[in-house]
Amino acid sequence: MTLNIVQRMLPGWGVTYGPAGEGPFPAVMLLHGSEGAWSGWSHRDAMLLAAHGYLAFPLGYSQGGNVWNAGHIIDYPLERSAEALLALRASGYAADWVGLYGVSRGAEQALLLGTLMAREAMPGLPDAIAVHSPPDVVCGAFDARSFRDAGDPGWQAWDARQRAWQWRGRHDGLLPTTPIEIERYPGPLFISHGTDDQMWSVEMTKRLEQRLRHHGREPEVHYYAGEDHIPGSEGQNLHYQKVLGFFAHALHLHTTQPGK
Repeated sequence: MTLNIVQRMLPGWGVTYGPAGEGPFPAVMLLHGSEGAWSGWSHRDAMLLAAHGYLAFPLGYSQGGNVWNAGHIIDYPLERSAEALLALRASGYAADWVGLYGVSRGAEQALLLGTLMAREAMPGLPDAIAVHSPPDVVCGAFDARSFRDAGDPGWQAWDARQRAWQWRGRHDGLLPTTPIEIERYPGPLFISHGTDDQMWSVEMTKRLEQRLRHHGREPEVHYYAGEDHIPGSEGQNLHYQKVLGFFAHALHLHTTQPGK
């Protein structure tokens, strides 16, 4: 049996999933949330993107951790993700268009990365960014070793002294509650959020949309009625349909499919 989806190593970074054949394929780098790199959710999404014609690369950025523990997001150097984008572009299988897709903390990182790279006019800026359940401000560090549900006797608040992100060894502009200036990013933007999100309020996306439109931007924004932080099956199916449609247009999928 011939495989329709194959794995290809991105040396020094991890594994990609994509269609069989020589390519090149429009590519997407995926950023997981606080569930961590070991959970496999970003690999599942990468397989779905690969099934629709993309070279998909789930970047594992959580630090430490294993199959029983998510790992933490503390002082992660965002320039590493910029380097990963360049590595994906140089893989030999990626077409000229490379997108970025993040969920939850990965959505936060995607918005920050687009903002910082645009601010410095860095090469390799993602050609399109899609995020689901994003915050509109920088959030604090996450340490899975100390995380407990709010009703757990061992629950403790985030340590306000710890930072989730750094850029070139500094925390400038990355302190918790700092607004994410995504209006700096010039490319196509997709933002979605469940209206019944119990983790990060949908009001965050509404503020992002308002600020972007105030700056003359026209993001593609979707609100999923009654859906939580991670949508149920019906909501996921709708979300994937919307995200795939966005990337197909933004990354010119129709010009790079085999046989076209």
